[in-house]
Amino acid sequence: MPRSPGRAGYRWRRLVASLRKQGATCAICGHQIDLRLKWPDPMSFSVDHTQPLSRGGAPLDPANARPAHLGCNSRKGNRVSAPLRTSRPW
Repeated sequence: MPRSPGRAGYRWRRLVASLRKQGATCAICGHQIDLRLKWPDPMSFSVDHTQPLSRGGAPLDPANARPAHLGCNSRKGNRVSAPLRTSRPW
């Protein structure tokens, strides 16, 4: 049994490549991702799933994937991201 079901093979590599091409901005913190950094550097690129896989999210659905720093993604864990807070209601 693969260690990470759905996160291997051609479709996964294609999804990762398309996210890297979209831009290098972390969807969690908003800062730039240095694509030259490699895993396990906490500032390296990783794929964040908006609907966590442990909560039924689709691992290969592009609508469920976004770029993130490895450290930001690890801290987020399996929580669903909360909307950004503003200083006052608009």
